[in-house]
Amino acid sequence: MIDQEITVVSNLVRSLTLALVFSFALPIVVVSSLLTGLWLLSWIPWLTTLGQAGTLLLLQFLIIFGDGSALPGLLIIGATCSLVGGVFEVFNFYLYQDARDG
Repeated sequence: MIDQEITVVSNLVRSLTLALVFSFALPIVVVSSLLTGLWLLSWIPWLTTLGQAGTLLLLQFLIIFGDGSALPGLLIIGATCSLVGGVFEVFNFYLYQDARDG
């Protein structure tokens, strides 16, 4: 009985940790890729204006969340997504609890 409870808690901690890490990393990778792509786009002569405007808009969006700086804004968005991913993972773990026992 106790071994089964330890296994359940171990599975929850493992899946919750993975969900938190991936939920934190994914928005950071996506936004960083967008910034890099827009920056590279600004080097193409016909698309310079589009790349520069997109980079500026994305940085201004991050500055809003970061209280004046883009990096804290990116980290806050990552932390928020991580929190939401963790809540969904706990809900999913609770919801399908009967499926694991059977």
